[in-house]
Amino acid sequence: MTDDGIHQEIDERSAAVESQVIAWRHHLHQHPELSNREAATAELIADRPTAPGLDEVRTGISGHGVVGVLRGGRPGERVVALRADIDALPVKEDSGEPFASTVVDQDHPGGPFPVAHACGHDGHTAMLLGAANVLAGVRAELPGTVLFVFQPAEEGAPVDERSGAKEMLAEGACDDPRPTMAFGMHLGPLPTGYVGYRVGNQFGASCLIKIVLSGEQVHGSTPWMGVDPVPAAGSIMVGVGQLYRQVSAFDPITVTIGHVEDVGRFNIVPGTVTPWGTIRCAAEEDMGEVQKRPTTLAELTAAAYGCTAEVSYLQDVPAVHNRREWVDAVLPTFERVVGDRLFESTPTLGYDDVSEFVNAYGGVYVMLGAQDGTLDGNGRPVPTPGGRGFVPNHDPKFYLEDAALVTGVRLHCHVAVDHLNGDLLPGS
Repeated sequence: MTDDGIHQEIDERSAAVESQVIAWRHHLHQHPELSNREAATAELIADRPTAPGLDEVRTGISGHGVVGVLRGGRPGERVVALRADIDALPVKEDSGEPFASTVVDQDHPGGPFPVAHACGHDGHTAMLLGAANVLAGVRAELPGTVLFVFQPAEEGAPVDERSGAKEMLAEGACDDPRPTMAFGMHLGPLPTGYVGYRVGNQFGASCLIKIVLSGEQVHGSTPWMGVDPVPAAGSIMVGVGQLYRQVSAFDPITVTIGHVEDVGRFNIVPGTVTPWGTIRCAAEEDMGEVQKRPTTLAELTAAAYGCTAEVSYLQDVPAVHNRREWVDAVLPTFERVVGDRLFESTPTLGYDDVSEFVNAYGGVYVMLGAQDGTLDGNGRPVPTPGGRGFVPNHDPKFYLEDAALVTGVRLHCHVAVDHLNGDLLPGS
């Protein structure tokens, strides 16, 4: 079969599975599961959707990770890893979709939490399931191996648990055979069916910050008899908003406190207060220097209020960095799939631990638009008048247009075939 022939067959097979991919996405959306709790999601993935035609389906990797293995019918040493993340978020959904989630996780640490796929992972999973079906149908023409990597806990496992991309690699999820390229995409607030790519950092570096402020518990009527850590917490939360002024404005950073935990009651001065947050750096090499700032701020502020502070940095995630040679290699494939619906996207301080796969094996990670919009005369995404607009990931009103899913299936398949055939290689 010629290259044009297999590409045409991929497109035909992708169109044929579109309705099933949409159905999978709706089912997953209605039944979301939080990080490290994706048991039913993993069971669906490992069941009949991927099993037919695959040589192997590996389960229980890094918790609920699944890897499907498809060995092509022609000889070849190249191996492509196609990756999707499978976990949901502790967000109460307000999308208005008829298949919106009403799930509440009663047992997750820190919960109970409402749960929703407010970041597109339901679509990522459904698209990769579709790609597994399509590529299994053309396996006789594939010179090499495809790994379908379904990763748990991209949003971050509870801090006393391990999972995610780093743990999948540590457990050898892709050691046999070892990929020669990794590829994935993230659905989000861009025009439906458009691919946004970027040379350099597509996503920033990230870590979790935990600040334990310790005082002395006492009754609320006699605060002078104890040491109140709450004012220290308040001052620190105000202070982090000024940390950006201590680093170069040309390399954006954010330090955000998103949750405050205490042990006490309205009429008790607590013994400890624990602010939790995140640090994001556009330039990964800035992370070590940036981390010094909140440590200094917390320790000195705590001392000013008679408290102590212990600062920890956890769950570090490298930046998603697309190297020029890989972007140049993949652009012809993208152009075949989406034509002129292709543009250079702006960087973001979001994070995605797909960076672990891209760093380990090379490859590319891109954005796939799935909301109501178009490009203006300057090539910038703008909402479609009268449409639902652009709603950012993690927003309760986040939504996806199902029409984007078949494009994602085709992107996975075309990238896989081109890499295995030797047409998508850095420097080629």
